[in-house]
Amino acid sequence: MHGDPAMDIHVEITSQPVTLKGRHEEVIMIPFSGTVTGRLFQGTVENCGVDTQILDAAGVRRLSARYMMTGTDMAGRPARIYVENNAICTGGDVPMPFRSIPVFYTDSEALAPILHSRRFIGEGRQEADGLHILFFDLSETDA
Repeated sequence: MHGDPAMDIHVEITSQPVTLKGRHEEVIMIPFSGTVTGRLFQGTVENCGVDTQILDAAGVRRLSARYMMTGTDMAGRPARIYVENNAICTGGDVPMPFRSIPVFYTDSEALAPILHSRRFIGEGRQEADGLHILFFDLSETDA
């Protein structure tokens, strides 16, 4: 992606993943928290986030991360953002970087018009300090 991300989430794994291995499929649930920086929002990921990864018999991995962020919006007011971030990866493994599609819900009057009406894309990157999920506002790149 080009340009600066609207938000950058530094993911911190909070406990051991829980795994189910079936005959031809696998489910992994990874609990996490983290920190959030960016021009739209600054804060933390509450300690209740979970990334669920389902690998099916065809080698397709579906990722669905759901989490709540608490912090300060771009207007300097307290805010919360709920994120549901989904991706599909073929070939069994999660490539780096990977792309995802987030959906946002917020109680922030300043953020609601942006997060509820614009198109965003997520990008997962493995950096030296760990996994980062970056959200880019696609309306900023539409010309």
